[in-house]
Amino acid sequence: MTPEVTSFFDDATNTISFVVRDPNGTACAIIDSVLDFDYSSGRTDTKSADEIIAFVKDKGYDVQWLLETHVHADHLSAAPYIQQELGGKIGIGDRIKVVQDTFGKVFNEGTEFQRDGSQFDQLFVEGDTLMIGQMRVDVMHTPGHTPACLTYVTGDAAFVGDTLFMPDFGTARCDFPGGSSETLFESVQKILALPDETRIFVGHDYKAPGRDEFAWETTVGEQKTKNVHVGGDKTKEDFIEMRDTRDASLAMPKLIIPSLQVNMRAGQMPEPDAQGDVFLKVPVNKI
Repeated sequence: MTPEVTSFFDDATNTISFVVRDPNGTACAIIDSVLDFDYSSGRTDTKSADEIIAFVKDKGYDVQWLLETHVHADHLSAAPYIQQELGGKIGIGDRIKVVQDTFGKVFNEGTEFQRDGSQFDQLFVEGDTLMIGQMRVDVMHTPGHTPACLTYVTGDAAFVGDTLFMPDFGTARCDFPGGSSETLFESVQKILALPDETRIFVGHDYKAPGRDEFAWETTVGEQKTKNVHVGGDKTKEDFIEMRDTRDASLAMPKLIIPSLQVNMRAGQMPEPDAQGDVFLKVPVNKI
């Protein structure tokens, strides 16, 4: 089966969101949506999400799932807002509980913050399946970037989140709490074991040097031969040394502080205070 995939590129965060439709009907899923957030003013906006909502309504699609590949550290999820407008269940990997426990401590959330994944409608583990209409989706646990990373495979398409980027850009960083370059290498091998013709849809693109256009679709075959970090004859040892050295030089994502607090809550803001105001915390020297 070949799912119909429509892509939405967010210029502010270089994120690609996907609407994935069962070609036999109107059922669809939305993967890795974006809630716009201006850090300097603390204001949210729904422009990116509204574009997806308008598209879905115009096409008459039936949203069954709002899927997250992981707890994003570079953008806020719009899943609750889209769910309110279009329906669908919000799903993420079962290891979200590890992420919640880790960052619940970092942000000093206290006992009122549930660390059991209950903010989400569905938690997935390796080998789970879900349906988008008549189209089966297989869930692969592909940690390394974060403990909860998933790859969703349906028909000839795989949605890998941040695990892999375009072949000329490589792979995701592994220096967030719970990340591991060794684990990421092993996860990549699981993805590369899919048929060569499998379409891979990546979660971000930053235009590698020498490339003029943004891109987010490649294939397993291209990744196996051309990926600058894991393609060809690259060994696990080569990758670990490269990845760890590169990660040590990277700055934290601009929106990591608000993103983690919101996304570990399934896209919801922290509880408002007695006056109805919402606040995000900035931990000092903790990340």
